Amino acid sequence: MTADKPAHHRRLRVCLAMVIGIFAVFGVRLFQIQGLDASAYAAMAVEAGTAKSTLPAPRGSILDRNGVELATNVDGLTLTADPSMTSANAPQIARILRQKLGGRVNYFDMIDKLRTSDSKFVYLVRDVPSWTARKALKAITAAELPGVFSEKETLRTYPGGSLAANLLGFVNRAGKGAAGLEEAYNKTLTGVDGSSTYEIAPSSGARIPMADSTVKKMVPGDNVRTTIDRDLQWYGDQRHADAVRESTSDWGVAITMDVKTCQIVQMSQAPTFNADEESGMTLTNTTSRGVQNVYEPGSVMKPVTMAALADQGKIAVDTPIVVPAGMTIDQFKIGDYWKHGTLHLTAAGVIAKSSNLGTIVASQQMSDDTMYRYFHKFGFGQKSGANLPGESAGLLKNGSEWTKANHATIAFGQGISVTALQMVRAIGAIANAGTMCSPSVVSGTEDADGTKKAVPTDPGRRVVSKDAASTVTRMMEAVTAPDGTAPAAAIKGYRVAGKTGTAWRVNPVTGRYIRGQNTVSFIGFAPADKPRFLTYVVLDKPYASAGGGSTAGPVFHDIMSMALERFGVAPTGSKPPKVAQTW
Repeated sequence: MTADKPAHHRRLRVCLAMVIGIFAVFGVRLFQIQGLDASAYAAMAVEAGTAKSTLPAPRGSILDRNGVELATNVDGLTLTADPSMTSANAPQIARILRQKLGGRVNYFDMIDKLRTSDSKFVYLVRDVPSWTARKALKAITAAELPGVFSEKETLRTYPGGSLAANLLGFVNRAGKGAAGLEEAYNKTLTGVDGSSTYEIAPSSGARIPMADSTVKKMVPGDNVRTTIDRDLQWYGDQRHADAVRESTSDWGVAITMDVKTCQIVQMSQAPTFNADEESGMTLTNTTSRGVQNVYEPGSVMKPVTMAALADQGKIAVDTPIVVPAGMTIDQFKIGDYWKHGTLHLTAAGVIAKSSNLGTIVASQQMSDDTMYRYFHKFGFGQKSGANLPGESAGLLKNGSEWTKANHATIAFGQGISVTALQMVRAIGAIANAGTMCSPSVVSGTEDADGTKKAVPTDPGRRVVSKDAASTVTRMMEAVTAPDGTAPAAAIKGYRVAGKTGTAWRVNPVTGRYIRGQNTVSFIGFAPADKPRFLTYVVLDKPYASAGGGSTAGPVFHDIMSMALERFGVAPTGSKPPKVAQTW
């Protein structure tokens, strides 16, 4: 036993040396990790056990002038399917989806999707409000039909459905504004997404409580406050849609503006669309016709011609005008809408009777260049300044290029192309004592903290004198008198100034007029002696015998009456002056 002790001690020393060596290696490595490469290895460790999620920023809301939401956001779901699981039960699933989701689902298309053979994933219905989608999912689950799933979405929604749809616009699948104010103010409405990075358990992927995490806050989009009054807009939409339908018109526009501020308080169009239900979303229905469609306005242009003449001191309310039975200018025969011999009308009578020939006679006191200059001052051939997508500048040929026929027809609103908003701006200048400003549809923005920022307003510019505007206003009051062309536009208790319009439609292909097809309209403001609101109603291609006074005039009456009541505008109590129409 004693002879083996030296050997035993040697083995212990060898083992001890090995242990010391191992600890030395670990010590050096630990020193390297903790001292030399600490930051690098920490980063690797975090990278291996972290997850990052996006914190989506909600899109700002679009509000009416009183803060009522016209466009906002709701929770939604997108329904998907695994065709390998749904193929056998496709008819039953499609039937439930059709029952619960209605027009969003085409039964036969849905069966095709559920039976797709070359995929294990297919979108069934996108962007469905969560409460609606859950009804469908619940019914599918109850029927024990596997393979239908859902993904969370944030949906843009329009609480009023089709209310002011062509002004508001809509967003596309990517959540970007694609028309109207959604497009014009897309940058303002769009927020900045945030993110969250946190540590996760390697085995389960679960988030580790209290573990280090970093959060980049999201910034919500700003709200946009419009100048629209929701209640007046709703009424205008309904009344105007009825008129378009009853007159069998192709389309129509109705716009109401506060003439003192140039704020648009109502802007309706028919036919229109409903982005929530994805109904009526054709190219023509989603076009904002009030700013994008151009047409020849007809006799609603006559007050502009008279204002130009009055501003030069060439005409007054009772100026006598000899109106011939007809004219031939540049081999182009021109007449009035009624047959007559030689008439002796006052300037007011020319407007009250809406005589093309009388307007031509009066306009011949101006040169081409002078008349063009006034029409340009009134904003024709230029965008309105409302800053809406796709706005047209219309068409006004330079005066140096006019023929005698151009001068004659432009004076009464043919041979010039305008947008509805241009006409509103121009006649609004007459209502506003000769000062014209750009129409506005947005008053300001508001961020998530409640900080408000007003949109700069146009101070306006004078286009004719106050006396000239007053003279033309008196002429226009004769239009709504019992012996005028639009007594149906008169409003009991109020003085109303207005003008009818009936213009031949132009074939967009040939550029020629289409006889028997007209664009009819009525434009007016009230109270005439203290103007507050102006309303313009346009009906394109109504039934053959429709006129501006009889067809558009009653629509003006109803929308204007609602505007005066809604904003508490009382009658002034004054009586309209008696204006002689003949001499």
